[in-house]
Amino acid sequence: MTARPVRAVLYVAEGCHLCDAALEVVEAVRRETPFALEVVDITGDDDLEHDYRAEIPVLELDGVHAFRYVVTADGLRDRLHGGAVG
Repeated sequence: MTARPVRAVLYVAEGCHLCDAALEVVEAVRRETPFALEVVDITGDDDLEHDYRAEIPVLELDGVHAFRYVVTADGLRDRLHGGAVG
């Protein structure tokens, strides 16, 4: 199955060890299957803090919440190659 083009947004915050781990996983998978990635630091943004602080890291794929708290390489690969998102 061929990977589909995806736009990913990873919401993170300063000092978040889960965020650091998620970014490492996303970058590793991205080396295998390139996709657009935007990393958004929510620190100090009241609206983003309200929306994401309790669940970070949050990874959205094409605007849909795909992961929160933990991003797994196998799970991300599956979603990039046609698995369900959401």
